[in-house]
Amino acid sequence: MPFMLPPLAMPARTAVSAMGAGVAATRAALHGRTGGLVPCDLPGMPEGIWIGRVAGLEEAAPPPELARYDCRNHRLAELALRQDGFAEAVAEAAARYGAHRIAVILGTSTAGIAETEEAYRQRDAGGALPDAFDFTHTHDLYALPRYVRARLGLRGPALAVSTACTSGARTFLEAGALIAAGVCDAAVVGGVDTLCRMTLQGFGSLELLAKGPTRPCAADRDGISIGEAAGLALLMRAEDAPPGTVALLGAGASSDGHHMSSPHPEGQGAVAAMRAALASAGLAPEAVNYVNLHGTGTRANDAMEDRAVGAIFGDRVPVSSTKGWTGHTLGASGALEAVIAAICVEDGLVPGCLGVEAPDPSFGIDVATANRAAPVRRVLSNSFGFGGSNCALLIGRPNG
Repeated sequence: MPFMLPPLAMPARTAVSAMGAGVAATRAALHGRTGGLVPCDLPGMPEGIWIGRVAGLEEAAPPPELARYDCRNHRLAELALRQDGFAEAVAEAAARYGAHRIAVILGTSTAGIAETEEAYRQRDAGGALPDAFDFTHTHDLYALPRYVRARLGLRGPALAVSTACTSGARTFLEAGALIAAGVCDAAVVGGVDTLCRMTLQGFGSLELLAKGPTRPCAADRDGISIGEAAGLALLMRAEDAPPGTVALLGAGASSDGHHMSSPHPEGQGAVAAMRAALASAGLAPEAVNYVNLHGTGTRANDAMEDRAVGAIFGDRVPVSSTKGWTGHTLGASGALEAVIAAICVEDGLVPGCLGVEAPDPSFGIDVATANRAAPVRRVLSNSFGFGGSNCALLIGRPNG
C-alpha cells in the first residue's frame, strides 16, 4: 500500500533568490520574465560563467544574541525570515500549538562551507584554523536548522536533510511523516544553499557549467548556472488553515543508485518518485496541470527528465524549468520551486523556460517557452540529485 499523505496547508511561504527577496518579487520576476542571472564577479572562480547571486546579504546579519552563527548561509536564511511575514506566522502557530509542537526540518548541501573555506585560507604555519572559527555554528549541516529554530524561538524536533539537490524538497516529505505520526502539529520546512568556491569549482571540474545563462530544454543547452537561494514554508494540517489555502497534496521519493553524478538514462528513479507522489495523494496523472521540471540545463539531465515525464504524462501536460531565472540553487532548489509552484497555482501561471526560443526537437513532452495563462490546480515539482536521489512534490488546493 502506498503511503497516503493527508493534505498539509502552506499558509506561510517565503523565498529569496536571484529573482529578489520575498514572494512578491518572485511573482513579479516570473510574470515579467525577468531573470536574475549575472556574470560571475566572485574572485577565484571559473571564467565566463553566470551565477544567481542574492543581493543584500551584507545587511542581513543574525541578531546579536545569535552572532556566533554568522555566515553567508545563515544570512541568507535570516533574509528569508524577514520576508512575507513569515516569522510572524510561525509565532502565531507557536501560540496556537506550543513552541514544542513545531518542528524545523531544513535542507542544505553546502551549509556554511564558504566560512570554512575562508578559515582554511587563514590557517597558521602549523595548519591550525583561526581561533575565532566556529565550525559547529556555521559549517555543520545541523547548524542551519539549529539557527532557524533558535531564531524563531521553537522547541520542537529539528532535523537537517542533506540529500544533494533533493534536500529542500525532501524536507516536505519528512515533515508530512512527522505530522502524520503525531510527533508535531506543524513544521517549518525548506532549504538554504549559498554560493561558495567548492560548488562552482566542483561543477566546473565536471565541465557542467554553462558559458552564459543556463537554458534548460533548449536544443543547444550547454549546462548549469549555479545560484543561491532560501525557500521556506510553514506546513500544518489543512483543516487548521483557511479554506482553499495552497497545500502539499503528495510527496514521493526514490533512490536509484545508478551513478554518483549521472542520472539513470531512462529516469527509472524519477518515474518512481513521481508515481509515489501521485499515489500518496490518491491522484491520477490527469489531475496534474503543470510539471515544474528539475531541468538543470545539462544535456543528460534534461533528456532523462523528458523520457521520465513522458512515460507518465505523455505530451498532455505543459512543463518547464524555472532555473533560467534563478540558476540551480542545489539543496534549496526543491523548496524554492515549491514556493514557485504555489504561485503558479494561485495565479494560474505556467512560466515558460527563460531564454529558450524553441525546445529540443527530440523531446516528446510539451515544453512551454513562453508564459501561459491557464487553470493550474495542481503542480508536480521535481528534484533530482547526485547519488541517484529523487523527490517529487505535488502542490495544489485541497479538493481543488
